[in-house]
Amino acid sequence: MTMISMMGAAAARATHVAVGHAAPLLVPMKVCPKAPPGAQKYADDITGYVLWGVIALFGVGVVIAIGAIVAGRVFNMPHASKAGIIGIFVVILAAFLYVIAPPIVDSILGNGCI
Repeated sequence: MTMISMMGAAAARATHVAVGHAAPLLVPMKVCPKAPPGAQKYADDITGYVLWGVIALFGVGVVIAIGAIVAGRVFNMPHASKAGIIGIFVVILAAFLYVIAPPIVDSILGNGCI
């Protein structure tokens, strides 16, 4: 007997009670994640702080990259200038992903219900 036929036989037996009448299988309801009472405010605050910090890091990254470009030009260090230009592109790419990635993750995870 294969595994699939054994599972089918077990499912068929589970739908019948001892008397021989068909009884519906109980299907569990969807379980959704839910914050404890009063915790959502703190979760929103922490998320807001993290998002604000990430935006601040974008600004710091641009300033450092521009500083690297200027220092590379002033001190005749072409590698520093190249690193600064790459840094600006990395910050732009990170800012782009900052806007694009959350909806992608949200569409994959859905509302979290199982």
